[in-house]
Amino acid sequence: MNAQTQSGTENTTHFGFQTVAEGEKAGLVHGVFSRVASKYDLMNDLMSAGIHRLWKDAMMDWLAPRPGQRLLDVAGGTGDISFRFLRRAPGASATVCDMTESMLIEGQKRAEAESFADALDWVVGDAMNLPFESNSFDVYTISFGIRNVTRVQDALSEAYRVLKPGGRLMVLEFSQIPNDLMQKAYDLYSFNVIPLMGEVVTGDRDSYQYLVESIRKFPDQNTFASMIRTAGFEQVKYRNLSMGIAALHSGWKI
Repeated sequence: MNAQTQSGTENTTHFGFQTVAEGEKAGLVHGVFSRVASKYDLMNDLMSAGIHRLWKDAMMDWLAPRPGQRLLDVAGGTGDISFRFLRRAPGASATVCDMTESMLIEGQKRAEAESFADALDWVVGDAMNLPFESNSFDVYTISFGIRNVTRVQDALSEAYRVLKPGGRLMVLEFSQIPNDLMQKAYDLYSFNVIPLMGEVVTGDRDSYQYLVESIRKFPDQNTFASMIRTAGFEQVKYRNLSMGIAALHSGWKI
């Protein structure tokens, strides 16, 4: 997690495999997603061969959205999760919150955004200091975003704060394959193919190098489940997707 610098005055954290001052990470992450925003959805399809869509559908299956619920989708980017939620829950509303305005702008350009305009809000905000009142939402989701947060535990505490009693947290994130040989094969693909793909498609190799490194620095499934419990959530469970390449974590504010 975070470490204290030798001066003892400023904490450090990970930016991929680099160690940076905590105060620098948000700006660095913002730069990554500002650069890739226009090709973000295309690259997701290319990097995962479209499997990220199945993972997001599995997220909705477990979440089972209900009519009238209020969703907060943090690091919601171009709206993938919110659109899926609203399609399954008539009369529901969704707020897409992301620190990178250019990602939200790309989301608002999507055809679905117009059809769901009355049920959607787009808000620039920080996962560690959400601009919402406590006990406001029925559901909190974050998809492939929490590993980019400077202090993950703070983001989980904020999730707990803004959820209503009885509210549910669900996190979709890249994770660790519980098989060393398969993990090595996946790493070989990730580190050699994805940055090159990013360079060819977006002209930006460094951003995709960071994204690959950030996956490897994120806690494993059990460690992350413990962090969710520390934030106050109960009935915390997880499900592996594609053998653990990604995982869904669920918790309840009771």
